[in-house]
Amino acid sequence: MGLVGTAAVRDGGGAALPHGFWAAVRVWLEKPQVANRRLCGAAIEAEGTVPLGEDGEASPPFAAVWGGGSDGGQEGRAASAGAAELGRLWREVRRQLPAGYGHLPPPLTPWGGPGRPSELHAVLRTLLPRGRAVGPPAPPTKELAVEDVYNGTVTFLPLEEQSEGKYQIKKCNIYQIQLTRIKDEEWSVSVVAPFPEDWFSDGIAYPKLAWLGNELLSRLAKWSVEQKPSEFKSTLSLISVAKYSKVYQDLKEKYKEMVKVWPEVTDPEKFVYEDVAIATYLLILWEEERREKGLTKKQSFVDLGCGNGLLVHILSNEGHSGRGIDVRRRKIWDMYGPETHLEESTIVPGDSHVFPDTDWLIGNHSDELTPWIPVIAARSSYSCCYFVLPCCFFDFHGKYSRRQSKKTQYREYLDFVAQVGSVCGFHVEEDCLRIPSTKRVCLIGKNRTYPPTECAVIDKQITHYINNRQTCAVVTCDRRVGFNHKDHSDVCKEAGSELPENETETAGTTWMPGFQPREKVEQIRNCAALPRDFVDDVVLNVANLLLNTTPQKSCSNMHGGNTNTWNQGESLSLKEVAEHLNKETLKRLKCEYGGLQTLLKNNHQVFEVLNGRVHIRDWRKEKPSRKTKPEVKRRLSAEAFKTRLCWFFIHHPDGCSLPSESCPYAHGTEELRQSQIIKKKKHIQ
Repeated sequence: MGLVGTAAVRDGGGAALPHGFWAAVRVWLEKPQVANRRLCGAAIEAEGTVPLGEDGEASPPFAAVWGGGSDGGQEGRAASAGAAELGRLWREVRRQLPAGYGHLPPPLTPWGGPGRPSELHAVLRTLLPRGRAVGPPAPPTKELAVEDVYNGTVTFLPLEEQSEGKYQIKKCNIYQIQLTRIKDEEWSVSVVAPFPEDWFSDGIAYPKLAWLGNELLSRLAKWSVEQKPSEFKSTLSLISVAKYSKVYQDLKEKYKEMVKVWPEVTDPEKFVYEDVAIATYLLILWEEERREKGLTKKQSFVDLGCGNGLLVHILSNEGHSGRGIDVRRRKIWDMYGPETHLEESTIVPGDSHVFPDTDWLIGNHSDELTPWIPVIAARSSYSCCYFVLPCCFFDFHGKYSRRQSKKTQYREYLDFVAQVGSVCGFHVEEDCLRIPSTKRVCLIGKNRTYPPTECAVIDKQITHYINNRQTCAVVTCDRRVGFNHKDHSDVCKEAGSELPENETETAGTTWMPGFQPREKVEQIRNCAALPRDFVDDVVLNVANLLLNTTPQKSCSNMHGGNTNTWNQGESLSLKEVAEHLNKETLKRLKCEYGGLQTLLKNNHQVFEVLNGRVHIRDWRKEKPSRKTKPEVKRRLSAEAFKTRLCWFFIHHPDGCSLPSESCPYAHGTEELRQSQIIKKKKHIQ
């Protein structure tokens, strides 16, 4: 009775437990959203040691109230206030628990014990829901988590606010997570609830008990022995998670209509909600900066490489004056209105592209401009700050070349961009955004490490650093850097050559004459622009290669009650497939990003590429997604039904593996439907 679930854990090397268990508990305390997707996070309001005896306060050295971005003095005062508040709350909570040794209702493991430590560690947290509440907002969900390290338990005491500052334990939702050593390397992690029959599930902060005993328990067991130190900061470590949750929900509601009218070919849900999340982060960061520096006017900004311009649009709408610059105009720009200032212009790092009257420079997936943004900020003014979200890997002069093998390429590139900021005299901070992207680490430079009187020294330091980044194998004058004509000439003389006549004028304005900005017309090199005849020929050749390779795979198929076999062919590695293609075909594919693999993946109807091997796709094995597709994707899927001919019906020796009514593709021209997407485009034109 009371046992919700238990999971066996094996500590193979004997080094993971018990400290791995406490690391897993810490993840659940600080980042519950990684397990419970209906939460946005948790705000840790206070924590510290609390006594088991009747007297005493929470221990001040370990107690703290976490706000977000407070300075040292404020943190010290907050810690003292937090200790007092935690001590008061602890005495109040303890009086509501069963009298006697341990203060916990059975079957929970009691706290402490004879001859055991008389102190526990308590954490007060507020759980933050992800979605906007329907109806009047519910009071915040608070919990007091009490860790008993000696007994290997953490007990969660839900709190309901009765009156100002007074809390009542919601006893029906008390639960305890336990770590028990069975023998040697065998352990178990369990979840126990003293009143399971009274458990109240709100579907958000408190899922059903079965979820705790299955989903949460399995994750805790896994984390306990597989905890790996992350090479990145915790998500939203520089701002208040509680404030972020509220502002994000407000902005998401405000700009959600953009998803329905998105005119670009990119995924509207990804880009709209990603820019909403980035805007939320910047708005809170800037609000905190105004508070710290005593500013009243909202910060101005310039977004370099602004792309679709949605981030500029949101920040402008929220009261920040700014503009976006990009080498290519987007269709969506016309939808924003005159209040959103967007410019179609090529940015070449130099004296003509500094922004002395701007507070912040933004680089959101700014590609070749990413390493230059700290430099431009440093050169614009002493008060100019920057925010960059690196994605594609670029150096000052072209693609970034790896120099270390012990780090991931992404981590190495982030360190490089952070180093640029440090060389430019910024105190660089790193944070991890909550966006639908694998590249979500941002770097922020908002404070300088030098006084204004040393700007000239920093300029020389920057010039020297950029010079040293050049490839040593090709040292030519036009690849050197100078912030002005004199510096550029000096560098050329050191290289043993004079400044070319045709670069005399540009040397005083361009910091790197060899810099290559993005092309105004974006070249499509993902195999989508290849001639249809060429693609069809490659697809047919590869399919025949797989079908005729022995031994053949034959799969049972039922059509109208008759059993026959459908040839699925053999799988081959990409290398083996490439060896059977002629040289001209391979040469043409090498000019495309991803080459042969991209072409085969683009032809999703025919092929499946898994772990570097190519297979004929068997549509009978396609399982419907467990996740409910967003409305936009469901609509697009329905609109595309029977709008293309079935490749297997036409080319496969056994025909299609699916009957006509089940196949999403047309079995013959008589089944073809006109694409609704094409109809819409014609209507718009």
